[in-house]
Amino acid sequence: MTSSSGPRRPTGAGPRRRDGGGRRFYNRRRVCSFCVDKIKDINYKDTPRLQRFLSERARIAPRKRSGTCTKHQRMLASALKRARHLAMLPYTAEHVLTMGLGPSR
Repeated sequence: MTSSSGPRRPTGAGPRRRDGGGRRFYNRRRVCSFCVDKIKDINYKDTPRLQRFLSERARIAPRKRSGTCTKHQRMLASALKRARHLAMLPYTAEHVLTMGLGPSR
């Protein structure tokens, strides 16, 4: 016994979509701030600049979020790791919560 409760859609049609709408938000491609400023070397001592690329959990931001190019993302990661090793930046969120990030933030 088959029961039909309404008009049938062809199989494989997929989910219904509202008409009259397109993409609402246009994601602009971020430009590498280091390339714009023509910075060739990222200094590990420049902690205010490096802190911009750390999340609130003290994790290194990915390229998609930070907007850096491949070359500068590699340099940024090594500078952040070097600054962490010298205790200029925190390794984990617990360090951020207990000690804070200093007066710059």
